[in-house]
Amino acid sequence: MDTESTAAGEPGTGAANPAADGPAVEGAAAEGLAEAPAVAREVFGERYDAAVRYTELLATAGVQRGLIGPREVPRLWDRHVLNCAVLAELLPPGSTMCDVGSGAGLPGIPVALARPDVSVTLLEPLLRRTTFLEEVVRELQLENVTVLRGRAEEMVGKIAVDVVTARAVAPLDRLAGWGMPLLRPHGQMLALKGDSAEQELADSRAGLTKLGAVEWTVISVGEGTLETSTRVVQVKAGESPGGVKAATRRAKAARAGRNAGAAVRSGERARGGRRRGR
Repeated sequence: MDTESTAAGEPGTGAANPAADGPAVEGAAAEGLAEAPAVAREVFGERYDAAVRYTELLATAGVQRGLIGPREVPRLWDRHVLNCAVLAELLPPGSTMCDVGSGAGLPGIPVALARPDVSVTLLEPLLRRTTFLEEVVRELQLENVTVLRGRAEEMVGKIAVDVVTARAVAPLDRLAGWGMPLLRPHGQMLALKGDSAEQELADSRAGLTKLGAVEWTVISVGEGTLETSTRVVQVKAGESPGGVKAATRRAKAARAGRNAGAAVRSGERARGGRRRGR
């Protein structure tokens, strides 16, 4: 995960005035951006136009803000947007997903566009990136997407999802330490890893077991749809995703939540009693 620090005192939910630095670039040319491939209509269906607009935003505002390298613009569709969108093949109907270290929204936004039935959380620690993500979500009117600023290790006990995804965030063993604790029992982590998938998986098996994984494999998605399929490390969790430490943190967070709820109810009863006494 990107560990770039942000200035002290910055709010945790994005910029106060998004319009001042928004991604809308009316009239700006997406220089070098190829036309959407025909297969994009098949992948995105009714949200095809939104997918085109998202890719344009990556090629313009995304480049201007340093979220996408200029050399990636000509291959945004094949190497980035469609490469991520086919991950949607692996998500159960109506599932919940957290994209850890979402950056410019890859793979989270393409998956959300391809699968309106999936509730997607884009988790990203950097303010400038969450600001971009929030603006994109508003412009594309993605009602199934939530942007959350924070680090995965801070969210144990606060987030529990069916699927965790990540792309180009960290080596698999470190990524699993961040992502597995955010899963519900029997959930799965999907890491886009390319040619390094098998080696990273081989190096991480002992650690995955300690993190509560019960099954793992390398699979390809998008075969028959993309010229080059997407290689994914799929890690399935058992009853205790994240292992013992994560279970302890979840229990602690649950107790804190119950105590806070009890305090609120107690205060409400006290205020009610004072009103009756009058």
